[in-house]
Amino acid sequence: MPTGKVKFFNERKGFGFIIDDETQHDVFVHATGLTEKVNENDLVSFEIAEDKRGKKAVDVKKI
Repeated sequence: MPTGKVKFFNERKGFGFIIDDETQHDVFVHATGLTEKVNENDLVSFEIAEDKRGKKAVDVKKI
C-alpha cells in the first residue's frame, strides 16, 4: 500500500493532491476517496485506482 503526504486538500472544492513517498509524484485525490478528513502535511496510506480521467488515490487513511 503506497504512502505519502497530503500536499493540499480543498474541502470546498472536494479535491487535492498527495505526494507519493516512492515516486515523489503528485497523486490526485477526490473527497470520495477519503475515509476521514485530511489536512495539509498529514501522512497517509492509499490505494491507486484508475478511471477514464486517469489515476487517483482511493481508500485514503491517516497513518
